[in-house]
Amino acid sequence: MSRLTRAEAQERNRTRVLAAARDEFAERGYRDTKIDVIAERAELTRGAVYSNFPGKRALYFAVLADLAERAPAPDVEPGRTTGDALAALARAWLSRLPMTDESARLGMDVLPEVMADEATRRPYAQLLALDAVLLGLALERLRPDGRLVRVAETVLTALHGASQLAAAAPGFVEPFNVVNACAQLAYLDVDDEWLELPFTTHAQAVDVPWQPPDAWDSVRGAPVSLEADGIVAVLGLGRASAVEHAVRAAPDATVTAVLVSGSPRELIPLARLAVAELTGCLRHAFPEYAWPRLRVVCDGTGSLAAAAGLPAVSDATEVAVRIAGGRVVSRAEGYGACHVVAAAHDRVSGRLRR
Repeated sequence: MSRLTRAEAQERNRTRVLAAARDEFAERGYRDTKIDVIAERAELTRGAVYSNFPGKRALYFAVLADLAERAPAPDVEPGRTTGDALAALARAWLSRLPMTDESARLGMDVLPEVMADEATRRPYAQLLALDAVLLGLALERLRPDGRLVRVAETVLTALHGASQLAAAAPGFVEPFNVVNACAQLAYLDVDDEWLELPFTTHAQAVDVPWQPPDAWDSVRGAPVSLEADGIVAVLGLGRASAVEHAVRAAPDATVTAVLVSGSPRELIPLARLAVAELTGCLRHAFPEYAWPRLRVVCDGTGSLAAAAGLPAVSDATEVAVRIAGGRVVSRAEGYGACHVVAAAHDRVSGRLRR
């Protein structure tokens, strides 16, 4: 038998740790689970666990992210109107209530862990804002008569609240009422005008090769090539929702949000979890033609950021590049980078169309 390479051995150990941790969290709950017991169950040393995960919380987020990304398809029919699609989304979401779904039971300690630390609260808020952008864009494809992100925010508030109450007060949540309420929210009259704020950063013309590594689109739950023309926004988790500026400034462009973090081993699993919780339901509640064009890639290794010319990142990173003909042709960095690169792309595209 050939010996495993170092990378293969590390991946094998990581898989064993995740499996052992999932069983421990399911049996004992997050708070009573111990790293030493996980290591013993995985037949590894404590050091082997910490070589893959910086702590119990990071391991917890990784377990939940894997479960969310691999969750079985909910039994719902996609809706062809905004109301029907939101009802289907709610049915898919509520099928994972803590009393009926293992991953939901395991996830009952996510919010307490997020709330316990400022380093997780702001990224999580931005991830939920990104979820609202994704859901809003899907709604707008079914009803293209204005921005619907605030409606999406309200729907997500209702669904997350239902999940928390189902865990804290079993029997209180009536799923049928939640489904009906979400369907009615499609027609909520809210002031949702998109206003561009003034930005001070500028797009710079560049000409460097674009050679991105393989990537996984969390919106579609599938591999994706980033070689085609479009806009790539590298965003720290404190700036995740800024990608909407690119989407609004260049509505016909292919836009990819590459999520990065200064604490990738802990926060990128949280990002994977937050996006997968929504998109795993959205893909089944909305017809494929209504899925948002926006792509989301969680860059835990920093390889995509490096391809965009960023050797180091933080949770405040905002860098956008425009890709054309296999090369990076425009770049901006700092607050407003997504807007200025996308606006320049839209001006060029408009000239080409004329």
